Amino acid sequence: MDTKVLSSGIKYLTLPESYIRPESERPRLSEVLACEDVPVIDLGCEDRAQIVQQIGDACANFGFFQVINHGVSLEGVEKMIGVASDFFRLPVEEKLKVYSDDPSKTMRLSTSFNLHKEKVHNWRDYLRLHCYPLDQYVPEWPSNPPPFKEAVSNYCAEVRELGFRLQELISESLGLEKNYIKKALGEQGQHMAVNYYPPCPEPELTYGLPGHTDPNALTILLQDSQVAGLQVLRNGKWLAVDPHPNAFVINIGDQLQALSNGRYKSVWHRAVVNAEKARMSVASFLCPNDDALISPATQDEVGPIYRDFTYGEYYKKFWSRNLDQEHCLELFKN
Repeated sequence: MDTKVLSSGIKYLTLPESYIRPESERPRLSEVLACEDVPVIDLGCEDRAQIVQQIGDACANFGFFQVINHGVSLEGVEKMIGVASDFFRLPVEEKLKVYSDDPSKTMRLSTSFNLHKEKVHNWRDYLRLHCYPLDQYVPEWPSNPPPFKEAVSNYCAEVRELGFRLQELISESLGLEKNYIKKALGEQGQHMAVNYYPPCPEPELTYGLPGHTDPNALTILLQDSQVAGLQVLRNGKWLAVDPHPNAFVINIGDQLQALSNGRYKSVWHRAVVNAEKARMSVASFLCPNDDALISPATQDEVGPIYRDFTYGEYYKKFWSRNLDQEHCLELFKN
């Protein structure tokens, strides 16, 4: 391949060798069914106890749910999608000004997941941004397209508020004080991955992202409203999660699985690609402070499943591995 990114305008007629998964690791798209019973939770409901109950059930049984009437403005979402689309439509030489394959950089355009460690690449480009505190990180964000910084800043601020609101509801669903999780996680970081999955000539041979869990506390995902691609693992089967109008997908991350002592599940999920259409998604991650001590908040007669660890220790371990290795939390079990 002559270019560092897939969003180069080159139309691939066959899948380059370095993207082809071994037979046993392919997505088997013909076997994937629709996830019919995705929990869709109306945060505009006036019955808080009902919302708490629904969230608790979803976290324990699914590891993810969708939210509507979530308080993030439609205008903010549309502007976010607009500038993200415009960014990936820029000439490739303009995009490459912000390219890096160094995962320690707080702002970079890159491709796949971890180019230096993986044997097979993933069919995606992504723009990775650190988003909190905004005044620290916005200056290094792309200046092209011109509305980018303002639109993304506003979106990040609204999504952060939604994340904190969800953490309160999740705390209550565990029988804890509503501020428990927010206090336990310290001054939370916030990252964003703007994912772009170009049309793929042979979608059944590769992934946009293979199955993984998220290493952070909570992920707020804005799906492409037109092109499906998100799949979740449930009862040993991969199921497609179709976009729901004006909804966010909320994923429980590894830190909330540890904090709930395994009661809530960090969901295995993956992104598949499309032969005809490009797909885009915007994933926002709320992350504990590096020094936050992750320790079970609730225990039953089994005792603590995981040893205490700091988020900094966990995150370092996560990025030192391949995305599709065993669950990183397994390394922290008692």
